[in-house]
Amino acid sequence: MAAAGAEAAAVAAEEEKRLPEGDPESGGDSEDEGDSDSSGDGEDEEKENEAEIQRLEEQLSINAFDYNCHLDLIKLLRQEGELVKLRRARQKMSELFPLTEEIWLDWLKDEIKMASESSEREKVYELFERAVKDYICPEIWLEYAQYSIGGIGQEGGIEKVRSIFERALTAVGLHVTKGTALWEAYREFENAILETAQPAPGSVPSPEQQQMLCSQLEKIHTLFRRQLGIPLLDMEASYAEYEEWSEDPIPETILKNYKKALQQLEKCKPYEEALLGAETPKLAEYQAYIDFEMKAGDPARIQLIYERALAENCLVPDLWARYNQYLDRQLKVKELVLSAHDRAVRNCPWTVGLWIRYLLAMERHRVDHGIISEMFEKALNAGFIQATDYVEIWQAYLDYLRRRVDFTQDSSKELEELRSAFARAVEYLKQEVEERFSESGDPSCTIMQNWARVEARLCNNMQKARELWDNIMTKGNAKYANMWLEYYNLERAHGDTQHCRKALHRAVQCTSDYPEHVCEVLLTLERIEGTLEDWDAAVQKTENRLARVNEQRAKAAEKEAALAKQEEEKAEQRKQARAEKKASKKAKKPRIGDKRKADDDDEGEWGQEEEEQPSKRHKGDGDGVLEEDMEVEMGLFGRSGPEKPDHPANQKEKASTSRKDIPKVLHDSTKDNVTVFVSNLSYNMADPEGKLKELFESCGEVAEIRPVFSNKGTFRGYCYVEFKEEKSALQALGLDRKVVEGRPMFVSPCVDKNKNPDFKVFRYSTTLEKHKLFISGLPFSCTKEELEDVCKAHGNVKDIRLVTNRAGKPKGLAYVEYENEAQASQAVLKMDGLTVKEHVIKVAISNPPLRKLPDKAEAGRAAQFAVPRQIYGAENSMFKEHWEIFKRRFSFCRRGKGRTQLSMMPRALQRQSNPVAKAENGMVQNSPATSSEPPEEPKKMSNADFAKMLLKKVLKCGFLFILALYYTNKHAL
Repeated sequence: MAAAGAEAAAVAAEEEKRLPEGDPESGGDSEDEGDSDSSGDGEDEEKENEAEIQRLEEQLSINAFDYNCHLDLIKLLRQEGELVKLRRARQKMSELFPLTEEIWLDWLKDEIKMASESSEREKVYELFERAVKDYICPEIWLEYAQYSIGGIGQEGGIEKVRSIFERALTAVGLHVTKGTALWEAYREFENAILETAQPAPGSVPSPEQQQMLCSQLEKIHTLFRRQLGIPLLDMEASYAEYEEWSEDPIPETILKNYKKALQQLEKCKPYEEALLGAETPKLAEYQAYIDFEMKAGDPARIQLIYERALAENCLVPDLWARYNQYLDRQLKVKELVLSAHDRAVRNCPWTVGLWIRYLLAMERHRVDHGIISEMFEKALNAGFIQATDYVEIWQAYLDYLRRRVDFTQDSSKELEELRSAFARAVEYLKQEVEERFSESGDPSCTIMQNWARVEARLCNNMQKARELWDNIMTKGNAKYANMWLEYYNLERAHGDTQHCRKALHRAVQCTSDYPEHVCEVLLTLERIEGTLEDWDAAVQKTENRLARVNEQRAKAAEKEAALAKQEEEKAEQRKQARAEKKASKKAKKPRIGDKRKADDDDEGEWGQEEEEQPSKRHKGDGDGVLEEDMEVEMGLFGRSGPEKPDHPANQKEKASTSRKDIPKVLHDSTKDNVTVFVSNLSYNMADPEGKLKELFESCGEVAEIRPVFSNKGTFRGYCYVEFKEEKSALQALGLDRKVVEGRPMFVSPCVDKNKNPDFKVFRYSTTLEKHKLFISGLPFSCTKEELEDVCKAHGNVKDIRLVTNRAGKPKGLAYVEYENEAQASQAVLKMDGLTVKEHVIKVAISNPPLRKLPDKAEAGRAAQFAVPRQIYGAENSMFKEHWEIFKRRFSFCRRGKGRTQLSMMPRALQRQSNPVAKAENGMVQNSPATSSEPPEEPKKMSNADFAKMLLKKVLKCGFLFILALYYTNKHAL
């Protein structure tokens, strides 16, 4: 009652502090109208906060495990100064979760301000004891030790302070970066005691005082020597302080330990610097530090680095599991081990593996049965995320109960508890778990199987085991051969031949997945132990059953063949439609031979043909794109084509032409770590830079986006995205396969394959994976959710990947990853040949074949027409355009025998034995043989005339090949 009265008085005093100056209750006068307005605003804000506090309290009454809701409530209550409610809110949160260092320090500081009497100080001590158990935090230990100094005047106060300091040094004294503060605080405390023990000036100390001084000096010497033997930051300053403080020279052993600690500090510095420069969560840096300490083998330092990692990563279950495993196998200290396990399940209550390890640790350290049962009940209320987790925790608890039973006795309390626990587990999975997850999590009834084995093998109660197996078979397991054979083996070991025969006859009748195996086992049994009548009955039964099975399989095969035939017919129709469409496009497209006149056409005819020729379109482009060949040919010798009217159909051409003027920027390989390569984008994307910037800004600040355009200004479907920070580039890899404008976007690291030839972007394994299935024959309309519904009945599905083409359309293939090999094997047995949407699927263990490398001859043929890649600049863009035209001309010439034998030199340049003169209009003049007039000398041609003539020869005979060689040799030189 006294404590409650003091608490109420403290709350009232705190409320008085919160009253505004102008409130009449405080004796002050109101200032003016402006102050009253601000007071009104404050009242409105206070009402809003009170409403929010009430809402948070109601939400926590519904879901007490809402961590963020607890934080918001504590923050609001502290802001409003509601100390009683604040204390209650902190207390509730601390019962459910370990509190962080910041929450504990705020709580402790608030309680320290309120503690004035000795009884209240004891409550603060208890609060400190709870705080240091959640996490190992140097700041909390230092605050604890400094607070304890305030009680030095009480009886035993000095020894209590020393005890707290010693515990703090044991917990965090080895902390490389923060341990020095504790050592120095401890020494300051002992120095203060030394000052009080000094005799008055001019007086002679008594023998008791002299002994006390010597003892106190020795304590400080010991603290210095202990600290100098530990690798801590600023060790040199501590050593210099000791030299200055000590009147005697430092002993050789202390100096040797100091140098050894310095060497060890140099080894630790790289890991400390890595932690200092890394960003949260620092898991990789902490793991490297842990591995380093594990090799050194100092248990105290290993424990400390684990605790440091967990203080910053308290919600990482794998880290807790590794720490607890180390404590279980190496230290084996009961208090330390159980405390770590308890903190693990409080931080990650959703992880069933941590609960199972906790139960095992309590059993290993012989904790009372009632406490273990109570902890198991807490695990059931932890809220696991999948049904199989409840099966695992029940199985662990049942194993513990079985180990408590003495089966040499016919009946015992422990045996009855085990049987009731088995019955409760079956009922719990049927009602609680199935109601929540729409499945029991135990389709194979493993718990009931184990119960049957215990009854048959350990209790010699075969009748109960048969009842359990009957119950198992009625739950949809009678069609599986492995379930019947499991029951048969149990009967074989602990039952009799009659029940074995009965079980196998039922198996032959009910099994649908592998009836041949069951039939073979039945015949083997009758061959060894049966009579002739038993043998005849077994043969007749198996023959009839296998005949029905073969008939069913034949019908299924016929249906599958019919479906396959339908698919082939549909494929053939699609192929024929594509061929007809291609042929119609080819018929509309003007032939190359029709585009050009004969070599002897004059300039006017050639020019007229140029103007009247219809324009050629690029693939995927709109109307109005200029003819590619004519543009290139005229650009080669500086001649421009006829102007086109400003028509809306030419807008895309203008946009492409504007991109031609943008200077090409080569990729800087030094920025590969902050750059990602994005490909498989739509060629028709209107604004690639704006679209991708909007998409990738969610990963971090984008420095630059460099879309890649062709020489004609069209987007080529890929680009480089450069970020400001490396972590943004790593986060951007998570957008791989995201659908953008109907196509899956590929995002991969930017790696120079010339420098890293072994680098592979392909993320998936190409070797045998026994826990992963490969499924083929799926309908194209099958979704990931529908496939998961089919697969999860046979085990815990971790991941499903539907295989698609580059356009994002499904290929009827999928990879399904299970938790372990056993579940995958079970799924193969049950799913192979299954019908999904009238498609019979094939299921096998994932074992992709090795990729076939291209044959050298094929690679050589493919390289004949490959454009050289190491060429940049404006000259090369012109060269590549000419190269493409040459390939088309050359492939056209190869279709006829004689066309490939054209002379590579224009006829006009060849030496003629009987020259023929031509008039300006291109008509043939009289030769010397038919005319008496002397032949006219050929008219000298201008550069433009020669260019026109040469261009026509180039298009006919493939003279561009010489240009290609020229440019290639030029850049090679």
